[in-house]
Amino acid sequence: MTRRWIFADQLGPHFLDHPRQPVLLIESKAVFRRRRFHRQKAHLILSALRHRAAELGDQAEYARADTYGGIVRAHPDELSVCHPTSRAARELVQRLDVELLPPRGFATAPGDFVAWAQGRKHLRMEEFYRDARRRHAVLMDGDEPVGGKWNLDADNREPPPRGAQKLDVPPPPRIREDDIDAEVRADLDRWERDDGVEFIGRDGPRQFPATRREALARLRHFVSHRLGAFGPYEDAMLAGDPWMAHSMLSAPLNLGLLDPLEIVEKAEGAYRSGAAPLSSVEGFVRQIIGWRDFIWHLYWHFEPTYRASNELHADDAIPRWFAELDADAVEARCLSDVLAGVRDRGWVHHIPRLMVLGNYALQRGWKPGALSDWFHRAFVDGYEWVMTANVVGMSQYADAGRMSTKPYAAGGAYINRMSDYCGGCRYDPKVRVGENACPYTAGYWAFLQRNEGRLRANHRMRRPMQGLDRLPDVEALVEQERARGDRAP
Repeated sequence: MTRRWIFADQLGPHFLDHPRQPVLLIESKAVFRRRRFHRQKAHLILSALRHRAAELGDQAEYARADTYGGIVRAHPDELSVCHPTSRAARELVQRLDVELLPPRGFATAPGDFVAWAQGRKHLRMEEFYRDARRRHAVLMDGDEPVGGKWNLDADNREPPPRGAQKLDVPPPPRIREDDIDAEVRADLDRWERDDGVEFIGRDGPRQFPATRREALARLRHFVSHRLGAFGPYEDAMLAGDPWMAHSMLSAPLNLGLLDPLEIVEKAEGAYRSGAAPLSSVEGFVRQIIGWRDFIWHLYWHFEPTYRASNELHADDAIPRWFAELDADAVEARCLSDVLAGVRDRGWVHHIPRLMVLGNYALQRGWKPGALSDWFHRAFVDGYEWVMTANVVGMSQYADAGRMSTKPYAAGGAYINRMSDYCGGCRYDPKVRVGENACPYTAGYWAFLQRNEGRLRANHRMRRPMQGLDRLPDVEALVEQERARGDRAP
């Protein structure tokens, strides 16, 4: 049996052919020297790698090296590896002439995606998701979706409960750090002090699973105690509740500690037993075998230059206060709180990512590729395959509609409706010009004006463009936002 070389995002048992298969794990300090990752992301990855090595014991060879090549070449004709999750890693495997196996850790196989995508002018997640539901027989009654509808989004767009500071759900179980975590923290301190390795963000207690046992415990807790509330409030934000009812499974799933189909099986079981409503289960399933798989396949389906797409000609650099997570420099309450969440935890859920962070960057015209790299480095669950289409395509609309039908741009009214941020903010979401003008409301109209020639032909932008045509103060608004420049709002 060949020794299985597993990367740091292939740590679950499903990446082995046999429970006793020999394993090679490689820890590379050079990865963290080349780029500034979030401190807690570095901790999580190293903790997960070292925990997996400890679990495997004598079954695993654990090597620490600056580069992979020397370690791998010491095993001529002895290694196989599951298809990695980045082009750079795949090229490395090919250069080292290691046996390359098909990818694991995703629900839909590459051949099935290619067959589905063949001949389609536009690739839309909703159509892919329905195909995946049929193929894997998830939430189906024969050939039809359970309940008669494929998509229950209309039931899953509730604002947060009025007056609530937190959702009425149990918090996710806390992670108990151990000696391996202490060793990792000491090593990272030493790397920063002695080896010139730099991080962004703050250190803190590990918030996410680094072992399969921890990941399974979090999955069970979510399905039993949080899944029911997930659906209605999956798009809502509360300043005092960063977790809301989200599963907190993206990080362990992207480390390979869980398989997506086992997650979906647990969620569907909750619906079938009456423990969770269909709307919540369907919304969660759509994220796992719909959106996550869709983004993975788009990374490989689109050309390698896709991440350099910039159809809106957004050429401004990310300002230092944003890049360095300086939340204290920001007065806009939503942006300050979300940026602090990234600084302190390396994680916020998908709506703050899209509608607070990404929306602000889109409005200001920051370089999409640089923003994708920032999301990759700053989030504990961020990887190149995760962020390329999510940021470049969806969040920044830099591909001019190859994967989404319109830009995800919105003014302060959206944030006001879906959160409790605006009530305590010095800016007014209803004001677009003046000292109290909301930077999101003003930024929205400035974005439309700047990209009018590129967006007016989009039928989904007809009403926003009609609104822009009626604005009496558009010149003053544009000048106000130009003067704001890259200063923190």
